[in-house]
Amino acid sequence: MAICFQFQSPLKPINFPSSTTKKVPIFKCKASFSTTTTTELEPVFTSVKSFAPATVANLGPGFDFLGAAVDGLGDFVSLSIDPSVSPGHVTISEISGSSKLSPNPLFNCAGIAAIATMKMLNVRSFGLSLKLEKGLPLGSGLGSSAASAAAAAVAVNELFGAKLGVDQLVLAGLESEAKVSGYHADNIAPAVMGGFVLIKSYDPLELKPLIFPQNQELFFILVSPEFEAPTKKMRAALPAEIGMPHHVWNCSQAGALVASVLEGDVVGLGKALSSDKIVEPKRAPLIPGMEAVKKAAIKAGAFGCTISGAGPTAVAVIDNEEEGKKIGQKMVEAFLEEGHLRSVAMVKRLDRVGARLIEGVPR
Repeated sequence: MAICFQFQSPLKPINFPSSTTKKVPIFKCKASFSTTTTTELEPVFTSVKSFAPATVANLGPGFDFLGAAVDGLGDFVSLSIDPSVSPGHVTISEISGSSKLSPNPLFNCAGIAAIATMKMLNVRSFGLSLKLEKGLPLGSGLGSSAASAAAAAVAVNELFGAKLGVDQLVLAGLESEAKVSGYHADNIAPAVMGGFVLIKSYDPLELKPLIFPQNQELFFILVSPEFEAPTKKMRAALPAEIGMPHHVWNCSQAGALVASVLEGDVVGLGKALSSDKIVEPKRAPLIPGMEAVKKAAIKAGAFGCTISGAGPTAVAVIDNEEEGKKIGQKMVEAFLEEGHLRSVAMVKRLDRVGARLIEGVPR
């Protein structure tokens, strides 16, 4: 895990145009962490601070291939050139916001992603010191590890002149994700790129941003109970095989979800998000009260509700912030009454920017 912060700078965030008539790029890269630059780069900053947002992965039927970034929540990373650190290495000098994270960069999401990014940039003559600031709880289903990795990758890239594109930054973060929770990019891709992202392929990695119209309102109602749902444990609950009817159903609903995102149809998005017949039915019983929370959200007016990532956070969608707050309260009550879990509700917009630099000290 790690801590991160962001700032808007040479990272070249992907801006989602309001019109869907323009072609949206598909980012492709081979799953290799070989050096990208042939000559050693000089840092353009002595220190930087970056931020990466929380994410909602799967979105119901989009298991491992759909995700979205959430505004106003995330991790921060402060990174600096440190002469006391061996050239080509990174150390984690401070971690705040969590007492469970390892300061060893080889076992820390931010550290792993930072090292992968340094390798891509061929950084060999400078040692880096990293400070982690966790804004996301561990095991929450909000992409905590991905936010740390994304912020760290962005920080290293910005420190050395922003030479890497978003596809390479996702790949660096994916190396971190693979060591922590598995080789899936539905958190790290939107954490880096912002907005909704479809993972078209893993070998090679192909990423397609999905444009949600700028003039449409979308709010995520996020209700996080005091309960940990480790990704590895939640993945172990999944079926090894699925029947053809469920396969066809989930594929059709994932397609409907993508269409709803592109059309700005929040009602359709919610309906599709609620429709998973493969993953959610296996995971929901492992989270006390989750089934009742989903029913409460929809009864209160949410367009749809499901598990965020591996859980335990429940995510519902609506197009009105005030209505979202009321729905969130009903979900909190359901977690307490049916699951005997205290929880916190938040209503957040879609983050359209993704990981970014928030400040830097020129060299």
